Amino acid sequence: MAETRATGAQEDHVLVDVADGIGLLTLNRPRQINALTRPMVTELTYRLEAWREDPGVGIVVLRGAGDRGFCAGGDILAFHTAITTGKQHEFLSFLAEEFQLDGIIATYPKPVVALMDGLCMGGGVGLAGHASVRIVTPRSAIGMPETHIGYSPDVGGTHLLGLAPGRLGEHLALTASTMGAGDAIHAGFADFCVAAEGFEDVLAALPDLIGLPAADVAVALEILHGVPAPAAQLVADAAWIDEAYAAADVPAILERLDASPFPGAAGAAAAVRANSPLATQTALQAVRAAREDAHLPSALARELRVADYLMKHPDLPEGIRAQIIDKDRAPRWSPPDHAGVDAAEIAAAISSS
Repeated sequence: MAETRATGAQEDHVLVDVADGIGLLTLNRPRQINALTRPMVTELTYRLEAWREDPGVGIVVLRGAGDRGFCAGGDILAFHTAITTGKQHEFLSFLAEEFQLDGIIATYPKPVVALMDGLCMGGGVGLAGHASVRIVTPRSAIGMPETHIGYSPDVGGTHLLGLAPGRLGEHLALTASTMGAGDAIHAGFADFCVAAEGFEDVLAALPDLIGLPAADVAVALEILHGVPAPAAQLVADAAWIDEAYAAADVPAILERLDASPFPGAAGAAAAVRANSPLATQTALQAVRAAREDAHLPSALARELRVADYLMKHPDLPEGIRAQIIDKDRAPRWSPPDHAGVDAAEIAAAISSS
């Protein structure tokens, strides 16, 4: 039975369906690869809270409309508008609501199954990465690319990156790398892989699994419909990643990458240098703080402080301009190099004290 609830004058960007005990939430902006807007976040929060004690919903499913991806992240153009028109406070309020939704998903009392076919970036990771059953396909592409636009991983991304094996979290954050299905499973962003055409089979199997704990739902689905994921390329790179990213700060990490004999290290160094020096140094501190805490609520609170901090600097609007709006791929970072970044200022900005 389909359900709708008004989200304003715009068309319904979250499709809601309840059948056979399954509450299905479909992100419905396929032309924008289901990028999240505030009304979408509000609707998702409303539905999850409404279903929390609803005996008619035993399992919740998150998926994206269209064939391009689950969710490309937040609405970056709205972000740019807010920070260039003096409305940073309004957008920070939206981020707080989005982060609250991510926390709800992470602690939801019923299994939440996320279907991450295709692209899953940024805000999409905030939805799917904290679900209790996280499914990818061989064509999934998952990442936290925020340093590429002068920002730092948020939506609980620093928590997931901090929990990744070794120093993989620092590598992914600083390079803004995208992971395939195998790497996402290895890094702890997903649980198992099904065929690209296998989601309908997964949905058909779920009614028989109602009442099971989320871990048992995951095991059953993997046994029934799991397929081998593409090879995790980052496993082979673990030695040089762990050695390089254990350095104290970004300049020292770059020195180790430059000195490494492994071909992948040179590419990583180039990627880090292409990203905002301010953002990469901020992300490094945020990921390491999240690893130390290993506590999602603390990470989300810290990420909100980081967002407030970076919104006051020119790199964020400049990065969005260069990568998303003008697409000249030539951002003019300020400061232009790591020597000009005040690491103590970053530390003060992300501190809770």
